Amino acid sequence: MSKVIGTQAMNEVSTLAAQSQAVWEEWNNLGVIERVTRLNSWADNVGQRGGDFTAASNLIRFQLHQAEALLAPIHEMPGPTGETNELYTSGRGLFLVTGDESLTVTALAGQLAAVLVAGNCALLAVPGSLKRDAEALIGDLVKASAPNRLVALLDSDKTEDAMVSTPICGVAAAAHPATLIAMNRKLAARDGVLVQFVAEDNASQLPLVASPTYLLRFITERTRTINVTAVGGNATLLELGGGEH
Repeated sequence: MSKVIGTQAMNEVSTLAAQSQAVWEEWNNLGVIERVTRLNSWADNVGQRGGDFTAASNLIRFQLHQAEALLAPIHEMPGPTGETNELYTSGRGLFLVTGDESLTVTALAGQLAAVLVAGNCALLAVPGSLKRDAEALIGDLVKASAPNRLVALLDSDKTEDAMVSTPICGVAAAAHPATLIAMNRKLAARDGVLVQFVAEDNASQLPLVASPTYLLRFITERTRTINVTAVGGNATLLELGGGEH
């Protein structure tokens, strides 16, 4: 019986992950500036709730400000044969955003904002005490014209299933050190490509999440080359990425 229940739980997690990934490219292809615009509206919605959501809104805006400074610029690098090389950032894919009982709505919002503005989709797995706040964040996000299902909410007891069975490219967690160590071991036991682990061990002060370069942990770099010196004068385009992980 427990095996059947476990299989059902994994199927549910896999379904939510697939739904989130289905809208990922749409979100990623919007570009940094358009994502910042929509997420600023999200911050407005969150801030209107007052209370703890005010600090959450402020941390969202901080991440968006950093994205404009760090992610939006496209760096041009002239090539030796006259081609133009452009270096820019892109999202990686699906991230799991989670934490233990120390997780706050501010920490959750800060992690999620960094994941989203970088061009990723997300699964949220939060303690039961934070479930209503997480639902509010997701509802406000949809009202801000983010794609439906871009972020999916899991029950906290499905966190391990998400870490083990879904095609995540990374985990952002705010938790006590012992919890983070256990999560890291679980991720290290996965088969296949290593999963990025972004661990915050102080969910109240947030020294990592509130750091200026936090969101750089959720991107990949891509290079776009435009060559107008090809035989016959035809322009060729080559686009290379750093991989999804």
